[in-house]
Amino acid sequence: MFIMRDDVLREVLEAIRSHRVTIDEAIARLRGQALSELAFATVDLDRQRRCGFPEVIFCEGKTPEWVEGVARRLIEAGQSCLATRVNDDQARYLAQVFPEAEQDRLARTFWLPLGEPRPKVGRVAVITAGTGDLPVGREALVTVQAMGVAADLIVDVGVAGLHRLLNQRDRFVSADAIVVAAGMDGALPSVVGGLVNCPVFAVPTSIGYGTAFGGLSALLTMLNSCSANVAVVNIDAGFKAGYLAALVARQRPDRNVTNSRS
Repeated sequence: MFIMRDDVLREVLEAIRSHRVTIDEAIARLRGQALSELAFATVDLDRQRRCGFPEVIFCEGKTPEWVEGVARRLIEAGQSCLATRVNDDQARYLAQVFPEAEQDRLARTFWLPLGEPRPKVGRVAVITAGTGDLPVGREALVTVQAMGVAADLIVDVGVAGLHRLLNQRDRFVSADAIVVAAGMDGALPSVVGGLVNCPVFAVPTSIGYGTAFGGLSALLTMLNSCSANVAVVNIDAGFKAGYLAALVARQRPDRNVTNSRS
């Protein structure tokens, strides 16, 4: 719930009583107040209603205290809190002020769920081409799970040894959506796309030697994928790929995930 300031709520109720605004206009005005202003951030507390998931904190460039401030506003409003790109200093600080939260230091994520856990819906497979792509893959994995979707992580099955991917086919062929993180030549998403009938969200990673250009080569390869079901997100953007994949999977709330890995 959003905690409305008394003076704002009183003003809206008086406007309704005096017939200066309609009920629909009052609702729109109250929704517009669902922004919590801090000295360093404006927290969107209506995003969960609009988009189905609360605002996510991107921690790069923020002090630990700023991250804490945004997290507290979300929690005070009864919303779960996911933060990405949490550095070591932020992680240590957040562990002290929110000891109940879950942190994945490989993924660089912070996750503090509120309320009773709900059964997971849908299923996403997260696949990494190499072990070096695992931090990006785990960022996607944490995001998918935070959004209430079952997820399966398949690691180190790149095209240099294609039999490794084919040995894991049963784990991803029936997924509702797939995330594939790959650096170097970035070829794995095209191969996966040719094996499945669901969307594949490709994440180019910055792993690779000099002419990988920090992930640019993988990005261009993925953008030129011949597999029609492959879409591409930004370099190292595991969160974005995980979010998109979870949105797709959540469209299947009737799906039985009892036997899927999570």
